[in-house]
Amino acid sequence: MDESDAVEIAYDTVLPALQPATMAQIRGLLARQGLDPEAEVDTFCVGRQGQRVLACAGLAHDVVKCTAIAPAAQGLGVLERLMTELTYAALDRGVSHLFLYTSLANEEKFLACGFHRIVAVPDEAQRPDGGAGAAGVVFMENSRAGITKWTEELSYYRRQRPKVGAVVVNCNPFTLGHRYLLQQAAQDCDYLHVFVVSEDASFFSYADRLALVHAGVAELPERDRIHVHPGSRYLVSKATFPTYFLKDAAVVQQASTAVDLRIFREHIAPSLGITHRYVGTEPFCAVTRAYNADMHRWVEQAHGDHDPVRVVEVERVAHEGRAISATQVRRRIIEGRLAGLDRLVPAATYAFIIATYGTPEDKARATAATTAASARAYASAAAWASPRARTLAPAPDEPVTLDQED
Repeated sequence: MDESDAVEIAYDTVLPALQPATMAQIRGLLARQGLDPEAEVDTFCVGRQGQRVLACAGLAHDVVKCTAIAPAAQGLGVLERLMTELTYAALDRGVSHLFLYTSLANEEKFLACGFHRIVAVPDEAQRPDGGAGAAGVVFMENSRAGITKWTEELSYYRRQRPKVGAVVVNCNPFTLGHRYLLQQAAQDCDYLHVFVVSEDASFFSYADRLALVHAGVAELPERDRIHVHPGSRYLVSKATFPTYFLKDAAVVQQASTAVDLRIFREHIAPSLGITHRYVGTEPFCAVTRAYNADMHRWVEQAHGDHDPVRVVEVERVAHEGRAISATQVRRRIIEGRLAGLDRLVPAATYAFIIATYGTPEDKARATAATTAASARAYASAAAWASPRARTLAPAPDEPVTLDQED
């Protein structure tokens, strides 16, 4: 194929579920490039010569994935045209801000298409602990000012304090373990920033998770020194990190973690003057435990011109000898075992779970528990009033009635 043949390449949009024959060609093209298709891709833009697919690029909401160009079509400006067509396809769906992950070797090609680097992870053959290193990956966006604008907005919440902390949480849902972590962090520093991951890939929706975090923080004595930030696409979720160009699952995990932590270190921490990052210890999940170890590496150790951030691991709070976890709460919801969840989650979370998933029996039991708690609170308040009020206070297990109110 010579350069004059490039005009013969036609570009169009492919919907995977509706065009299986074309998808078979796309999968073949990706395979020949050593790539795997990703199920999350809901739209492809392809370049064809006749009926033959020579190039493709996929879109999973706002993330560009699965880009491949056959050798015969390389060097002919096909990538630039693919990215233009994909941008139009995204705009038709109301999406203008696009992200992509690619290998460091391909960064220059995407720079020429109007994408800009957010962070890069170097190609490292060996981790300090002897494990597999992070593959060379760059995270990019199609906006020159995207992350700069976001961090400028974050800086409005900067507090000039000697010790400024941060916690990044999913809270699926917000538990007493999360509340303990936030309270311990707030007590240890002068001001605390809490970030809630916004990716809607959890059992509880992002809107519900954020609301429950706000409700939980509102109950803390330290609430005036805590700011809860809404989620952002720059808080990288593993759900959005592509796996198609990294074959080793361990390297995929390593690379996604490194991208996440370098964004925090290079962009978020400087904008808010963060000096400490707090995280709960992880007794159950090996992946999360490895993430905590990587946090010490990417956030705490010296890298480039960015100030290090000290990582503080807070021992997980336990109930009946077992660390409280959101996984445990979700499992009990799925199994319909809601009785006793009030010992694992704060009042607002418990009320939400009962209202959303509870049976009539669960709701009756929760009402009785609330009544008993109100009685205990009433008795405690009466004890501070007067000897006479103290004698009028109901016993802790007795319901409050109108004629007992003062």
